[in-house]
Amino acid sequence: MYQIGEREKKFMAIAVELSKRGMQHGDGGPFGAIVVRGEEVVGEGWNQVLKYNDPTAHAEVVAIRDACTKLQTFQLNDCEIYTSCEPCPMCLGAIYWARPQRVFYANTKEEAALINFDDSFIYNEINVPHRQKKIPFIPFPNEAAQEVFRLWDQKGDKKLY
Repeated sequence: MYQIGEREKKFMAIAVELSKRGMQHGDGGPFGAIVVRGEEVVGEGWNQVLKYNDPTAHAEVVAIRDACTKLQTFQLNDCEIYTSCEPCPMCLGAIYWARPQRVFYANTKEEAALINFDDSFIYNEINVPHRQKKIPFIPFPNEAAQEVFRLWDQKGDKKLY
């Protein structure tokens, strides 16, 4: 079990303050996040779904984008993320792609559900076969798309991530 100390409390307070500020400005729901490297906040975000009419503008995604831009990298393996709430499925995916060392979260997904941010439907849909999903996922094989994959596979100067 990770020991929560004053350092972690300080950073979580920043994430929570961002969640409050964004909510009060009408930018979106009550969610905030920061990316920390060492003792420095290198990325910050809050839910901006309403501000930008962007369903992907969740706090964690915005914070990850901010940190990656500032650090000029697409991986945050020497960083930590502090978020005011347990990440939704989309943010969870973004976090795994960014590869931080750890994530600290305050509110749980169950607590979020109590204020009408219930992601259980999406968590459940992830494992449903495509033909049974609520939004149809229809296979559409395409030779040109397969050719692009072949080109990528043969590309000598590709950078894997």
